[in-house]
Formats: sequence, structure tokens, C-alpha cells
Amino acid sequence: MRKVPHVAVVGAGSVGATIVFAALLRGLAERVSLYDINAEKTEAEVLDLRQGLQFVPSASIDGGADIEVCRGADIIVITAGAKQKAGQSRLELAAVNARICRTMVPQLLEVAPDAVLLMVTNPVDVVTSVAIEAAGLPEGRVFGSGTVLDSSRLRLLLAQRCGVAVQNVHAYIVGEHGDSELALWSSATIGAVPIKEWVGFGGSALSATERYELLDDVRKAALKIIAGKGATNWAVGLATARILEAILRDENRVLPVTAPIGDFADLDRDVCLSIPRVVGKNGAGPALPTPVDDEEREQLAASAEAVESVLKSVTAAT
Repeated sequence: MRKVPHVAVVGAGSVGATIVFAALLRGLAERVSLYDINAEKTEAEVLDLRQGLQFVPSASIDGGADIEVCRGADIIVITAGAKQKAGQSRLELAAVNARICRTMVPQLLEVAPDAVLLMVTNPVDVVTSVAIEAAGLPEGRVFGSGTVLDSSRLRLLLAQRCGVAVQNVHAYIVGEHGDSELALWSSATIGAVPIKEWVGFGGSALSATERYELLDDVRKAALKIIAGKGATNWAVGLATARILEAILRDENRVLPVTAPIGDFADLDRDVCLSIPRVVGKNGAGPALPTPVDDEEREQLAASAEAVESVLKSVTAAT
């Protein structure tokens, strides 16, 4: 009999529930499970989602406070952990979420030993490093959502500024998913036109100052949303669904997900950062040999140092 694709989402908070909603809406898996130690909240989310199954592609949803709902999953998306508060950086979440991750990952692999693990919990670069160590799986089977959403935010801002469709903007945010992230302006394009050579229809070029302001807006985007409504969920749910789609449909799609950076850009660091990678059925593949200029290499090294510093402090504390 044909194996039914099974996606399990850990954490029934706003992000986890929205990822399930997005996965159902896009028809990504025929079975979706939601797991959280808060049984009442999880059962309520499952019931609410189940009552809408008539309006999405054929699928089933189950869930609860028993980890058995994750048994045999093909992909496990981990969103569980303390959530970011207004004014709090993602890296300040590191210690508590690293402890949760170290406990949870081995338990999940007991019930789903063949699963690909997709980390969404923040700070995602640090948590992904911890999860890789705890899992002991082949390279690429554990990776994080990284700067997929950040890159989408940048592309939207560029599209609005330049008066083009967002689908025709090709630009990546790389590095830490947080304050030290950077834009790869040297390889960014609108259509086939390099960003640094773009002159709008009214003859308006995109200045270095404007590029800095756009990047700053990307870095602050989540904090603005958190201040207004308490959490981000819709865009991160859609971004995660896009990653799931690449895995489940073996698309070999290029996405800036977080995994060990290795010798990318000659950095040779043992830390997880987001860089463009090929994502398919086995998880995060090799990094693309993306060109970076000297300034970007320097910024990427600084981003690696920022994450590495937190990772060392978390390792010492736990």
C-alpha cells in the first residue's frame, strides 16, 4: 500500500497551529499531527482545524499530549519553546529553548527515527546546532527555517520600492536569523538586472542609504509585529509550509535555511547560519557556491561570531 505522507508539528502555540493550517490549505500531506504537552489547548486546535477539512485538499488531522501522535512521521516541525517577548532579542531565548530541545529531540526520534527535523523554534540558528548534536543524524536531516521569511520580507520591500512584482525580485538575507543578518546585495537582482545597477522607470536608483534602511526594516519586522499583536504567525506559517513543500515534493528548491556553514565563503566555522541551500526529500543539501563580496564576507563572519558566542554560553550553561 502507498505510504501516506505524515507531517508532525510540535507546539500548539500560534506558530505551530498556523503551520498546520498552512500545510492543510496547501495540501502538503495527507496526515498532519499536532503535539503539545498542553492537552486541552492541542485538542481544541485539532478540533477547530478538523471542522474545516471539507474546505481543503483531502487530509486528516490528529493530535494531543501523547508523543505517540508523532510516530512514523516523515517530517517533524519543532516550534515548541518559550516565545519571544516585546523588546527581547531572539538570542535571549537561547538557554531555555536549548534545554527543551536537548530533551525533546531524542524522544521524537524514538517514535520517528526516519524523520527529517525542521527547527522553527528561536533562536533558530542556536537551537538547530543543539538539535543536530542531540539527534546524531546524517548531515542535512536536521536543519532550521533560517532566513526564508526574512528573505521574503526583503523581497516585498524591494518590490514595493521598485514597483515590480515580488515574484521577480531575487534577493537573499543570510547569516543569523536576527540582528546580525545581512543582505547579499552583490547577487540580488530584479529580473536579470543587478540591484546595484537598477534604475527605476522614473530614473530613480536604489542608493546605499536606502538599501541599509530596507535591511534595517527587515531586522525590525518581527519586533514591530510582536509589539502590535504579541506574536508573529501568518508569514512564518506560510514560509514553513514552503520549506515543507520542497521536502515532500523533492523540489530541490534553493532556500536560505540554517545548517552548519562549514567553509562557505572561506569562513570555515562550526556554527549554523542561513545561506542558500538546495532543499529536497533528504532535507537541507549542500550550500550553493554563492558569490559574496568582501564587505558581505566580513558581515557574515561577524554574524557567525554572534551566534557562536551565544552557542558557547548555552553549552556551558546546560
